[in-house]
Amino acid sequence: MRGRAGLQFCGMVWAAATVLGVHSAQAQVAQSNAHVIEVVADKDSRYKSPDGGKPEIMLKAGETVLLRVSARKAKSWNRDGSIHGFTLLRASDRSKVPGWNLLLRPGQQEFQLTAPADPGEYVVVCTVICSEDHEGMNMRLLVVP
Repeated sequence: MRGRAGLQFCGMVWAAATVLGVHSAQAQVAQSNAHVIEVVADKDSRYKSPDGGKPEIMLKAGETVLLRVSARKAKSWNRDGSIHGFTLLRASDRSKVPGWNLLLRPGQQEFQLTAPADPGEYVVVCTVICSEDHEGMNMRLLVVP
């Protein structure tokens, strides 16, 4: 491209790159303001905190959460390659919380989520039959006002 058309094209590319760069920087800032929660979905079909203990998560209603999960392969897995699940249920009626039905593949994954708006007790369960001990793969999550 030559002349005015070439300059206009270069200007549009530069403007688009600038907008994308600003958007990316804003996303990183938003992510850094999120409440970071780290969980291990372990090979023994248990959720654990990174130090190996049993995690219990406490969130503020409606807050932005960055869930960082390290998933380790258990004895069995889904055909799609997922080795564990991370699904949030209301403790009162065991109904699923929208947006919190995650399938985990081996390795570390991050999910940007929003805490439920309703304060109360919730339960995280694994939805992939990962071993004969699968039923014990759960943990408590508490949402406060």
